[in-house]
Amino acid sequence: MPMTIAEKILAHASGQASISPGDLAVVDVETAVLMDMTFLPEGWREVLSLHDPSKVVIVFDHLVPAPTIQAATAHATGRRFAKQYGIERLHDVGLDQGIAHAVVADRGYAIPGTVLVNGDSHTCAAGAFNCAARGVGGPDMLFAITTGKAWFRVGETIRYDFAGALRPGVSAKDIFLHIAGTHGAHVNQNVEYGGPGMHTISMNGRRTLAAMGAELSAEFTIFEPDDALADYMRTVNPTAQTRPTMPDPDCLYRERRAIDLGLLEPLIALPDGIVNNSVPVGQVEGQRIDQAFVGSCANGTLDDLAVVAHVVNGRKVAKGTRLIVTPGTQSIYLAALKAGYVETITAAGGIVTPATCGACVGGHLGALGPDEICLTASTRNFKGRMGDPSAKIYMGSPATCAASALTGVITHPGTFFAGDRA
Repeated sequence: MPMTIAEKILAHASGQASISPGDLAVVDVETAVLMDMTFLPEGWREVLSLHDPSKVVIVFDHLVPAPTIQAATAHATGRRFAKQYGIERLHDVGLDQGIAHAVVADRGYAIPGTVLVNGDSHTCAAGAFNCAARGVGGPDMLFAITTGKAWFRVGETIRYDFAGALRPGVSAKDIFLHIAGTHGAHVNQNVEYGGPGMHTISMNGRRTLAAMGAELSAEFTIFEPDDALADYMRTVNPTAQTRPTMPDPDCLYRERRAIDLGLLEPLIALPDGIVNNSVPVGQVEGQRIDQAFVGSCANGTLDDLAVVAHVVNGRKVAKGTRLIVTPGTQSIYLAALKAGYVETITAAGGIVTPATCGACVGGHLGALGPDEICLTASTRNFKGRMGDPSAKIYMGSPATCAASALTGVITHPGTFFAGDRA
């Protein structure tokens, strides 16, 4: 039976010849990722055995550097757990640390054609690497690390075919905002990306799109494999036993949609929601902001920091406005430091923080106060997400956030890319 990418990966991982929407797939898990939140005192339960410690990764990310005694206790518990079971892939505070999904990307832990699970909803970010990756709940994570298995109900697949190339100043975040605004939620569905224009989207751009699949309520968000992916994997994890998986030519999609990348423009998601809630930047241009934030697993890549540095270079952040930039990993921070991006952003009046989920989850390093207004290039903008429930959160691309930080109001980024070529 012809299958989509998600169906073929799940079928292989479950040992079945074929799988169809509606089937229940019990699959072998290649990689299970635990975060520092897993080890918080109020939720941690002792684990008596692990299926295979070599398939487990631990990343401290939401609570780094530890802002509370509770967080520090969680880190200590995670370190003891790693030592107890000989888990070598522990990403503790230091150069190896970062947001879990960004560490997975940096290290090539998402193996094309395999299954990866994590207790965080944005685990789908690993779909950029042709991996069936999904966030699961606590009991399912316990099941995965102790048995090596996970289970999923197979959903139907929506296919997006890209054509053309993005114009300067338009990014992968704008592609997502277009999809969310035009096509709405994808509940219980898989999202598959491909088409002749896919090669024009960088691996970092694909990571942004894949991570934001969680905001579409998609099950799996997966890109086709191509030469860019193969080159990337050879660089970050040359010994990985990959299984690049393409859809069958005659597979059945719930729907197939085409997107001409060259027609897209910078978009903004209005506060308190993303689905069916995005508008062109021009419709809200001039809206005052208190904070602009660029970071998270969706937009903390080196490409994103480069865009911010390009926009603010030689300029100053508006008085009364905060620009906070958070790299996805400490490795990205170091690369941005060497490239001069950190100096450029800091000289403009921005703040570059250590790698952490930080302001995205309203935890620390950028939480919002009462009635403040933020423009964010992160993952979510619902009420109370980044701090006080009375704060309003708009969402846009890193370019739009950087441009708006300079003026203190939501600003179209186009003028900052006027001399650039597509």
